[in-house]
Amino acid sequence: MQTTSYDVLIAGGGMVGASLAVALSRLPIKIGLVEAYPFEESAQPAYDDRAIALSYGSSQILKGMGVWSSIESVTSAINSIHISDRGHFGATRLNAKQQQVPALGYLIQSRDYGQVLQKALADSNVELLQPASLSAIQRNDQHLGVSIESKGETKQLKTTLLVACDGANSAVRVMAGIGSTVHDYEQVAIIANVTTSKPHNNQAFERFTEQGPIALLPMSKNRSSLVWTLTNDNHQAILDLDDVAFLKALGDAFGYRLGRFTKVGERSSFPLKLTTANELVAPRVAIVGNAAHALHPVAGQGLNLALRDIAELAEQVALALDSDQDIGSMSVLHEYAEQRKSDTQTTVRYTDSLVKLFTNDDFLLGHARAVGLMAVDRLPLFRQLLAKQSMGLAHRTSRLSRGLPLLKESL
Repeated sequence: MQTTSYDVLIAGGGMVGASLAVALSRLPIKIGLVEAYPFEESAQPAYDDRAIALSYGSSQILKGMGVWSSIESVTSAINSIHISDRGHFGATRLNAKQQQVPALGYLIQSRDYGQVLQKALADSNVELLQPASLSAIQRNDQHLGVSIESKGETKQLKTTLLVACDGANSAVRVMAGIGSTVHDYEQVAIIANVTTSKPHNNQAFERFTEQGPIALLPMSKNRSSLVWTLTNDNHQAILDLDDVAFLKALGDAFGYRLGRFTKVGERSSFPLKLTTANELVAPRVAIVGNAAHALHPVAGQGLNLALRDIAELAEQVALALDSDQDIGSMSVLHEYAEQRKSDTQTTVRYTDSLVKLFTNDDFLLGHARAVGLMAVDRLPLFRQLLAKQSMGLAHRTSRLSRGLPLLKESL
């Protein structure tokens, strides 16, 4: 049986895996992308009508990857963010002008993001292996043997480096012998697009309630992308409401800073858990994105953290090639893991602490939160620290994260 060889094999062709493939595509290496669903299929879960938030830092990474101009044209800018705690005084406001950036972040529908990546991959040297799924790996000193299932057949591949981009329940992570830690928030996020009677003026809202945060992110045509966090006990009752009752319940929970909620699109929901890989690397295996850290959606950090993983892994592969190192060696992989440690730990703590702090209904803690929000709003140093974390600018070591091409000679 013929065995096809790759320098990098990426397991998972969703937003993270496809982004990594694009980031690596300018390097002189052979790349394979294994994905269960072809991009153009409606069953492809990664590229539906949901909206995703891209931080300003992520826009710089995508600029370095050479795709930002195509992505920016189908985004809505987030010019300001209003953070508040229901039932308490005090709020924190961030805006792009204060931070001297064109926007704090951007909102894009995942389908539009996927179309940009699909075009970039079509023009690249990346080989798409789809529909296919990875079923087994066999270790060898010089490579990994990889079995994939495609259209009822088993194919054998070899790769110098295997990258797991196959989500929070990563099969590749398990095959690589890497354990994970899971914390169930006992919450559910309801996702929908909504319209309000007042214009959002490109302002995003993070409204903390006793059940969980409500995020509204600005979209085109005065729509907002809603992420409404509720407890396991009552989310189904909210989901089962008709549109009129749902919009009233949302208005009661969020308030009326944007007037009345007048329209809601299709609703969906998913349970919220924090899943973290116990290690980011194993022999010839790197873990990226949700396979490494699936976060609570508060503050919209998930894909942005994944893009910073991608930027760093691509950097380490490029540096290894430049110095004639084995790109799948443990020395290269350990450097990736070491460079990602601080950012990952900080972001996980940040999102996890926000959820726990703002869903605690202790009376004194509520007043302390109000004082904290006012302090961040009024003290430039605190506001700057929060803005840097929100914009993904606290950890900028790689070339891509600084908006530079991966290869210096491509400048």
